[in-house]
Amino acid sequence: MDPGLLTGGLATAGLPSRWLLSAALNALLIAPLRPLPILTRAGWLHAWILGTLLGACLGWRGWLAVVLYLALGSVVTKLGFAHKQALGIAEGRGGRRGPENVWGSAATGALLALAYPMPGAPKALLLLGFVASFAAKLGDTMGSEIGKRWGRHTVGITSLRPVPPGTDGAVSLEGTLASLGGAVLFGAIATALGLIPLAQLAGLSLVAWGATLLESLVGAELQPRLPWLSNEAVNGLMTLMAAALAMVLLG
Repeated sequence: MDPGLLTGGLATAGLPSRWLLSAALNALLIAPLRPLPILTRAGWLHAWILGTLLGACLGWRGWLAVVLYLALGSVVTKLGFAHKQALGIAEGRGGRRGPENVWGSAATGALLALAYPMPGAPKALLLLGFVASFAAKLGDTMGSEIGKRWGRHTVGITSLRPVPPGTDGAVSLEGTLASLGGAVLFGAIATALGLIPLAQLAGLSLVAWGATLLESLVGAELQPRLPWLSNEAVNGLMTLMAAALAMVLLG
């Protein structure tokens, strides 16, 4: 993948200039969005840091892919929010995400983006892992939020016994299909933006979806036994698994 294809006008600037320009552009774009109930105040600051990194390292296409991920994830979180809130399984803070959510979702992708401009970096492979990490996270968000609201029969992924919606490791047919849909959707966005070739879309979507199922297993088996294993840590592990599997199996 040609770095000029991804960085656009930033490709002609030196490295410090790319970071400064990206920081300024992200600040200008975030300022009018801060009143929206998407992120907390600290969450917006960390989103600015992430956006600056993506703009400087990957350019507008990589940046836009993650902005669309954030927008889609925020919209699906709000679906049926009053019902989920009444059941006590809605996201806290009115659905606003904080810094821990930003980096739980994006740490893997951010590290791969940082590696992208390095001399001799395997750019196509890094982009594959980058896209897989966010495809898995969007799939996870869509599966969780839609499953909690519309899942008719929720069971534990290991026991296959009925459990309340929102239980760690809980799955439903509706949520599982929504998870696959989210992975395909982000993969399609990345393909349209030229981050990955069309030939990798199907395989990447399946790998990302598989990572969401592995995440449910971790949530069911390990999270109850390890108090330090927070939801954000589990999300980070899932995105890492998705990126690693995609790079090994499809790279």
